[in-house]
This record gives sequence, structure tokens and C-alpha cells, in this order.
Amino acid sequence: MDIAFRREKLRKICNDRRLLAKEYGRDRAVKIQLRLDQLRAASNLSEVATLPAARCHELQGERRGQLAVDLVHPWRLNFTPLEWIEKDSGGLDWSKVEAIVIEDIVDYH
Repeated sequence: MDIAFRREKLRKICNDRRLLAKEYGRDRAVKIQLRLDQLRAASNLSEVATLPAARCHELQGERRGQLAVDLVHPWRLNFTPLEWIEKDSGGLDWSKVEAIVIEDIVDYH
């Protein structure tokens, strides 16, 4: 899957292991890198849904339209599909999402 970043600073941090560990700590940095690698390796979002530890899920409320994967609890990697493609029955068609935009890495609990 193709990955873009909403902010240049976040792209720079996520593409430099040293900066990633400095910003988020070693344990979170390892998990962030793993999730980014998994997202890149997937051909579409439905493949990510098969990774139980990632627990990819759609968000609600003010974050509606975003999805998240778990990192080190309670942190999440939030992203949006580059293009929102609806299923006939409504909702996002995960099998058609081939590009995402990383929004943030956050503990919103």
C-alpha cells in the first residue's frame, strides 16, 4: 500500500529510526515501524484487517473518516484512505483502499 503523511515533520520522524525512538521512545518506535512496514507490505487495507494484533478499525465521532491500528497501549497510528470508496451496502470498501495518509500517532484515550 502507498503511504503518505499529513505533515512533513511526521514523515521525517517516521522514516528515521533514531528520530522515531527519540520522539516516541524505543518500545513505541519499534511498534510504529512494524505497523508502517505491515501497511506498506499490504496490497490493500483488507489485508491489514487480517492482522489481529494490529486491530485495524474505523473511528467514530470527531475522527469519523479515519482508521487506526494499535501500537503500544494506549497509543494508535491514525490514518485516512487517500480515496474513500463506498461499498454498495454502505461504509468503506477496505479491499479498494490501496493508499493512505498517516494523520498522527496519538493517545486519545
